[in-house]
Amino acid sequence: MTAKKTILIIGTYDTKSDELRFLQDCIEKQGGNALTMDVSVLGDAPQQVDISKHQVAEAANSSIAVAVSSGDENTAMQIMATGASKLTAKLHADGEIDGMIAMGGTMGTDLALDCARALPVGVPKYVISTIAFSPLIPPDRLSADIQMILWAGGLYGLNDICKATLSQAAGAVLGAAQAVVPPDPDRPVIGMMSFGSSALKYMVHLRQPLIDRGFSVAVFHGTGMGGMAMESLAEQGYFAAVLELAVAEIGNLMVGSVVNAGKDRMTAAGRRGTPIIAAPGFGDMIDFATWQPVPARFRDRPYHAHNRLLASASLTGQERRELAREVARRLKAAKGPVHFVLPTHGIHAWDTEGMPAHDPAALAEMVDEYRKVMTDPIKLSVVDCHINDLAFSDKVLEIIDGWIADGTIEVTKQSQRHVA
Repeated sequence: MTAKKTILIIGTYDTKSDELRFLQDCIEKQGGNALTMDVSVLGDAPQQVDISKHQVAEAANSSIAVAVSSGDENTAMQIMATGASKLTAKLHADGEIDGMIAMGGTMGTDLALDCARALPVGVPKYVISTIAFSPLIPPDRLSADIQMILWAGGLYGLNDICKATLSQAAGAVLGAAQAVVPPDPDRPVIGMMSFGSSALKYMVHLRQPLIDRGFSVAVFHGTGMGGMAMESLAEQGYFAAVLELAVAEIGNLMVGSVVNAGKDRMTAAGRRGTPIIAAPGFGDMIDFATWQPVPARFRDRPYHAHNRLLASASLTGQERRELAREVARRLKAAKGPVHFVLPTHGIHAWDTEGMPAHDPAALAEMVDEYRKVMTDPIKLSVVDCHINDLAFSDKVLEIIDGWIADGTIEVTKQSQRHVA
């Protein structure tokens, strides 16, 4: 018989006791166990909890008295967030929980995001929030596989609408804990940044050859949230190598587009010394929401409406030079090896002859700048082809093979057995 799954429930029991108790009851009625953590500051829980607010504050090397005496709710909640995230990580490491669920408004959500990031990928993490899907939540605060549900009508007091939300959330987190297939630790993972295959073909060319070499391949969509997920996993040391082959999120960040993954994008792998292969894929377009007016500065540019959600406009030659310098700056801070592959004939399907973003002069400026800035400690390979040509992917595989041969990347015997 399968062992019961234990879900950690996190919330402010002084003000949300009824809602949290209802959530616990839903989990237990479905056959799960609940472990409760109180992250209140001012009030006391009207019922017994497994982890008290005092234990949470102590885990942050502080106390409830210090939190209260600060006189600032933000400072107090950050103390609780530090303690709660540390305890969440320890509980999972000790095998005491199989998933977590937290609820709250802006304060509770702020804390919950830290707790979710404390858990590795594959551990269910669910946040019931009054600001779910809101632009108030920056992408770099989200863990790679976080799940959220809007807490409609639940700011104060248990009601029928609130019960509908909480019961769904209880079923979702327990079901996820029961159904999850954890990542295979014996197979090294390569993280790859890309866009859809209609625009970039290298993921199609590279995936199977990398699998044949003994890797698992995770491809992320460079639309802000994908970069957030890849960065979060890179920060955990999840990847054997990363293929940063599309850099549009950096360009979006530079010009203020909301389609970005935060200010630290393309830095986590470098900080950990994870080997990086990079390229300028899609580094000549700026993205914005199709359903909003085209920003004034881009209205006279080549424009492509990809769908009803996402549209793109071209960068000028000078803007491409600025992006190249910024990409180089981030890559040069890396502690591990970095190899940049520069295709000279184009960097996505829309810049080919006859397509809306075809601009040979601006492409030439971009190529020229990357040649100038990709210097030591970065190794540069210039390939006389388009990024969608097999020659580009062959160069990436050549670098990977070199790193396997010299031990930069280890392909374990266990992962090689997967191939057989």
